[in-house]
Amino acid sequence: MKLTILGCHSATPRWDSNPTAQVLEVRGHLFLIDCGEGTQVQLRRFKVKFSRLRHIFISHLHGDHFFGLVGLISTFRLLGREAELHIYGPKGIKDAILLQLKLGKSYTNYPLLFHELESTDPQVIFDDDKLTVTTIPLDHRVYTNGFLFREKIGERKLDVKAAGKARIDVSYYQKLKQGFDVENVEGKLIPNATVTQDPDPPKSYAYCSDTAYFPEIVSQISNVTSLYHEATFLDEHHHLAVKTKHSTAKEAGAIAKKAAVGQLILGHYSGRYGSLENFRKEASELFTNVVLAEDGKVFDL
Repeated sequence: MKLTILGCHSATPRWDSNPTAQVLEVRGHLFLIDCGEGTQVQLRRFKVKFSRLRHIFISHLHGDHFFGLVGLISTFRLLGREAELHIYGPKGIKDAILLQLKLGKSYTNYPLLFHELESTDPQVIFDDDKLTVTTIPLDHRVYTNGFLFREKIGERKLDVKAAGKARIDVSYYQKLKQGFDVENVEGKLIPNATVTQDPDPPKSYAYCSDTAYFPEIVSQISNVTSLYHEATFLDEHHHLAVKTKHSTAKEAGAIAKKAAVGQLILGHYSGRYGSLENFRKEASELFTNVVLAEDGKVFDL
């Protein structure tokens, strides 16, 4: 898994900071998660291929998380896109986007497929042979979901040298990767475990966008490889977090600790603060492995 932060700041964009958007590369997929204003410029800046984006996940309908979407959809049209584009987001996102396309007489010339969400329980919204994507219901001022990306167990690792020594024909290599015992050229059954190794442990990534402190998510995100959790405020402004249904860095650290995650990535910082390091320090009081999201930063999860 590789995570590229396109933007990680809240509300009003500045010349040197962008609202929320990130790209997750996992098992051949390239997923766009949220699409704040300026996202397509950031995609260009960090050389993300537009043609590889087939699925976009929108957490909620606040502007700093989806105002860049209609622009990106329109640019795909101008570039002659033909591939389907799937958009997952709260009920109402289809009307919001199609109205803008209608008024601008700029309907897409490619299939634009909306998957509108309204359940307050976790839902599997994407599933193939490599991974699943499940919603993480959050607690914000409007209907909001995070997203849990979880790899499935991959193929076994083939020890080519051992397979050759066991005189297994190459035509059986794929079956070995799938975990089967196979016969060698002499008709002898070769145990799979003697010529393969266990696959890498599957990884997982939980994206928790705007939310109040919400311990109810802990059981769902327990032991994930990496957790991105909003940290709009420092603890000195906890009263503002309560009022706006956002979280503090310390509260993000508490969630990470309760869920025993591997890594905590903080983001969605309010522009009122000068130094981001204070966010890391506060979260680290409760959880040790804390890193800061920054525009353009890449994480190998």
